[in-house]
Amino acid sequence: MQSLALIENWPVPTAAAAVVTADGTVTGTHGPTAHRFPLASVTKPLAAYAALVAYEEGAVELDEPAGPEGSTVRHLLAHTSGLAFDEHRATAPPGTRRLYSNAGFEALGDHIAKVTEIPFPEYVRQAVLEPLGMTATTVDGSPAKDGVSTVDDLVRFAAEVQAPRLLDPRTVLEAQTVVHPGLKGVLPGYGHQNPNDWGLGFEIRDSKSPHWTGASSSPATFGHFGQSGTFLWIDPVAGAACVALTDRAFGPWATEVWPVLTDAVLAELA
Repeated sequence: MQSLALIENWPVPTAAAAVVTADGTVTGTHGPTAHRFPLASVTKPLAAYAALVAYEEGAVELDEPAGPEGSTVRHLLAHTSGLAFDEHRATAPPGTRRLYSNAGFEALGDHIAKVTEIPFPEYVRQAVLEPLGMTATTVDGSPAKDGVSTVDDLVRFAAEVQAPRLLDPRTVLEAQTVVHPGLKGVLPGYGHQNPNDWGLGFEIRDSKSPHWTGASSSPATFGHFGQSGTFLWIDPVAGAACVALTDRAFGPWATEVWPVLTDAVLAELA
């Protein structure tokens, strides 16, 4: 895809990108797609997918207690547990506010490790990475932000989410459906959003503005971006996903170039 060549003009030392359609076809790549990049918060969808495997295996229930008192696995996945951004302290009752929380995903990892008796990084490896052939990916440390991966591996993950084999498609549909509709919150890097919609581990675009996807992205688009200059979006209407990884921290440069790339990719797919 010619549109992916736009990453050559990004003000970053290294960048790689790819597009994969809903049938698993990689329609284009650009840059060093085998280079390992820190994912930052793009780690969260991988951790969430592992949590959903644990749910389907019967190790956890989405509505069982986890995290602060009154919160559940579902609350942790949807950033509605009430936990602060980077502190394991409750700042709101569960289900009342959309408080984006790294601490919530760390509590989720701890909970799954406790009930399965498997360290969460190992659980992610066994449940998601190994079955998908994501041999260059690790989720060591925090399940909120310490993943390292390649474009090649994330393309495999994006293909899985679009045509699930590890999970029941109904579970994946639930993951991309708004949990606790109507909640306000801050989208890191983009300010207050009303509503600030999320599914189970995936951010949902809906009508958010400003946003890191494109002006032509459908409201059904879901995914995640990371503070290490990374993103993964899946647009069910376009029937495709795009991965872009860089080694420059998120900032104004990203808010300028990411939507341009997304719109160019979607125009080329149309």
